[in-house]
Amino acid sequence: MGDAEALARLAIRAIRMIGPHGYTPEQVAVWAARHGDAARFESRAQAGHTILVAVDGEDRPCAYALLEPDGHLDHLYCDPDHTRRGLVDELLAATEAEAREWAVARLFTEASELARPAFERAGYRVTHRRDFAVDGVAIHNFAMEKELDS
Repeated sequence: MGDAEALARLAIRAIRMIGPHGYTPEQVAVWAARHGDAARFESRAQAGHTILVAVDGEDRPCAYALLEPDGHLDHLYCDPDHTRRGLVDELLAATEAEAREWAVARLFTEASELARPAFERAGYRVTHRRDFAVDGVAIHNFAMEKELDS
């Protein structure tokens, strides 16, 4: 997967620049610390996870989603320079289409405070708020799911 480094940079940039709109500096720091490893993208792709990528006019990744075979949408990130252009909505639609091809009955994710509205627009519902700690820093997100029609 040739875009692994670019996707890792994209995730870090999105977390660091968009994250402060819903999280404290400490929360953003521990969140970002868990997403900069390009090798994780390589291993996830080899494990059968699908990484859907939106590219800009120069064929550079500007948004991506990482979908696991069981319907877990693990990542959804958009570069801050490309927000509010519908890319996230397109990626959510593409992940749903992919899941339907796999005959997955339900998509589920852990959405940040900031991603939650995009998931809700796509038909996901919050099942519960998740409060937890990362490296001793309290943080939260939302368990969300979407049932798929057959």
